[in-house]
Amino acid sequence: MVLSMTGYGRDVFRCSDIQATVEVRTVNHRFFDFSPKIPRSIIYLEDEMKKIAAASFGRGRIEVFIDLKGSGLTKRSLEVDWELMDQYMSHMSEMKKRYTLSGDVPIASIASHPDLMMIQEEDLHTNQLGEGLLAAVRNACERAYVMRKEEGTFLQADIEKRMKNIKDMVLLIEELRTRVIEEYRARIHARIEDYIAGQSNLDEGRLQQEIAILAEKGDITEEITRLKSHLDHFSETLARGEAIGRTLDFILQEMHREANTIGSKSSDKSIGKLTVQLKSDLEKVKEQIQNIE
Repeated sequence: MVLSMTGYGRDVFRCSDIQATVEVRTVNHRFFDFSPKIPRSIIYLEDEMKKIAAASFGRGRIEVFIDLKGSGLTKRSLEVDWELMDQYMSHMSEMKKRYTLSGDVPIASIASHPDLMMIQEEDLHTNQLGEGLLAAVRNACERAYVMRKEEGTFLQADIEKRMKNIKDMVLLIEELRTRVIEEYRARIHARIEDYIAGQSNLDEGRLQQEIAILAEKGDITEEITRLKSHLDHFSETLARGEAIGRTLDFILQEMHREANTIGSKSSDKSIGKLTVQLKSDLEKVKEQIQNIE
């Protein structure tokens, strides 16, 4: 089973008059990257959320969004600094006497003084809220996992189709190889004959040896053999599923290297065209592999 790194899951949790909406979004990343976007009031749950995400996803950027609504999130209370208030009123009375002032102290001036009267907010961290939020994160992760699994099925089908075309091209290049070797030897022989025309003191054995060396430089047998081996390894790994993205990427790099060597060694136009198409298809598969866990 191949898993994509693209997924989305959502869950809603209610506790008394609090409603929590949890969303989990996953995208491709080289490693496991946990990125929570949560209110500061529940930051104490971050480590547990990360453990839940790590149990569901082996690789990718995991973004967790939590939105909390409701009046039960905080408890508000009014606090008065009575000692400071007593001093304030005492000094105000003293000022009235000293400067012969009339009138009462406006209540608005007292209420607006931030050091005398303050509204305190107390976060309500209950076990029920914390457990419910973690369960909602777990549910959202499970739904994102299902989406990654479904997307992975489509990716696998597309990759298998492309790899079959690549295998067919490799087999076609292999069929052309024998003909190309013979044509390459004939061209080398013809050029050498033109070069040595009229010379009678050449060593025929040495001449054949040099021809063989030149022909070997254009032989792509080893590259084809390695390509076929990489194709088998790729298919076996793809069938294994789970966290295989990095392995598949490495195999593709090796296949691309062999394709480049074939292109540089062969001067045949037919093989050249096939090699260009081969490398193009390998790049397309590589793009797909980037989104596999």
